[in-house]
Amino acid sequence: MAKRKIRLGLPKGSLEGATFKLFEKAGFKIRKTSRSYFPEIDDEEIEPLMMRAQEIARYVEQGVLDAGLTGYDWVLENNAKVVDVADFIYSKESMRPVKWVLAVPEDSKIKSVKDLEGKRIATEVVNITTKYLKKNGVKADVEFSWGATEAKPPDLADAIVEVTETGNSLRANKLRIVEVIMESNTKLIANKVSWADNEKREKINEVVMLLKGALAAEDKVGLKMNAPREKLKSILDILPALNKPTISSLSDEDWVAVETIVPEKKVKELIPALKKRGAEGIIEYSLNKIIP
Repeated sequence: MAKRKIRLGLPKGSLEGATFKLFEKAGFKIRKTSRSYFPEIDDEEIEPLMMRAQEIARYVEQGVLDAGLTGYDWVLENNAKVVDVADFIYSKESMRPVKWVLAVPEDSKIKSVKDLEGKRIATEVVNITTKYLKKNGVKADVEFSWGATEAKPPDLADAIVEVTETGNSLRANKLRIVEVIMESNTKLIANKVSWADNEKREKINEVVMLLKGALAAEDKVGLKMNAPREKLKSILDILPALNKPTISSLSDEDWVAVETIVPEKKVKELIPALKKRGAEGIIEYSLNKIIP
């Protein structure tokens, strides 16, 4: 067990709630204690450590952590030399990637990145922004922002580079998006030495499998029903499935049991249609994981 034990960095802050929820759906029970940076988990092979997502990539590279969950943006910002193990598309508010955008006041004359020559830009991702400006042949003053970045234009900055999921906060602060610099999603990354260790790599891959299974089940439900054999084709014609529905014989040879997995958003249309085509005893149930 000790050989497989991994020190795992979990993001504290905006991603914290979504990450805990994902782990719980994957089958792990995590409980924050008074030592909030060291939560308890019901897996003796995992030692979780909470820290800011901005720092995780650096500590994984240094070997302080064997692996960690953080944004692709912070891997780039830290120029961290780590193993990219897996992508996880989830964020604070949605199951979509986030975007780093160049934004300016609504009445600003800035229309593109080219208009930033000699201007002041406030952001938390200084390296990403600097590389973006260099790629576009623009020289500007990029300042690190310690927070409240959206409040800095126009007095403290001409523009900002800020992360957004919906754009609502930018609009609320009377800012408009000029350009999207990059998209980012959560990644599980690993230290190169830890990844080269067969025991630790096996444990990391097991965690990845369970987390991916939980994400795959996020917007899906299971359906079970009984159907007259003579009406089975009509029912299967409208029934989606990951591969094909499972068909089982019942004690009455004229009937079969049908089980499948469907997108949750389609259930309200499917169930009435299935009923009309002869399905009975229809059961909908939630899913925690789907493992291919």
